[in-house]
Amino acid sequence: MSKIAIIITTILIAIGSVPFALAAMARAVPSSHTRIHIIQDMDNQPKFRAQHANPLFADGRAMRPPVAGTVARGQLEADDHYDRGVVDDGWATTFPPQVQVNLDLVYRGQDRFNIYCTPCHGYAGYGDGMVNKRAMELVNLGLNGTTWVQPKNMHEQLIREQPVGQTFNTITNGVRNMSGYAAQIPVEDRWAIVAYVKALQRSQTADLNDLPPDQRIDLPTIRLHPETP
Repeated sequence: MSKIAIIITTILIAIGSVPFALAAMARAVPSSHTRIHIIQDMDNQPKFRAQHANPLFADGRAMRPPVAGTVARGQLEADDHYDRGVVDDGWATTFPPQVQVNLDLVYRGQDRFNIYCTPCHGYAGYGDGMVNKRAMELVNLGLNGTTWVQPKNMHEQLIREQPVGQTFNTITNGVRNMSGYAAQIPVEDRWAIVAYVKALQRSQTADLNDLPPDQRIDLPTIRLHPETP
C-alpha cells in the first residue's frame, strides 16, 4: 500500500471515529443543554405553564380561579385531628376518635411499615435499612461524589418523645431529606403506622416495672449463655 493510501485511510478512520467519540462524551460528560430528543413520546407538547398568559380568556391568565358558587365535596380533609394530626394548633397527643387503637391496628401498621419504612429505617427502626447500607457503601467507595444522610434512628429520645400527631405529620409531609407519603399511604394506614412505631419504640425501652406486680412472677427467664446461672 502506498504512502498516500495509508494517509487517506488513517484520515478516514479518524473521521469515522468522531461520531462514536461524540456519543461517548455525551453519555459521560454532564451538560446544561437540552438533550437530543428524537422520539418525542408526548414529552414535548403545546401547553400553558403556571403563571403564563393565555389570550383565550378575557383576563389573559392561563391559571383559572375557582368557579364562583361551587361547593367542594369529598376528601375535604376538614378534620385537623384526623387529617393533619393537629389539635388546637398543636400536635395531637392522642389518636383521633375515628381510629380504634387495638392489636389489629398495630398489625396493620407493622405491615405498612415493613413495606414503606424499612428500606431506609430498618425493621427495628434504627435507621439501618438496606437503602442506607447500600448508600453508605457508595459513600465509602467515593463513587461519583455520592453523599448520604442516614435515616433517623426512631429510638432517639427526641423522636420517642414526639406526640403522635407530629409522627403522623412526618409520615404525611416528610421532614428534612425524607419525602412525604401522603400520596402512597391512606390516612387510616398512616395512623396505623404511627401506632406501630410507638409500639416499636416502647419495645426497646420497656422495663420490668411497667408490668403489674402480679404479672412479673410468671415471666419466662431467657438465658443468653448456657453457663449463666
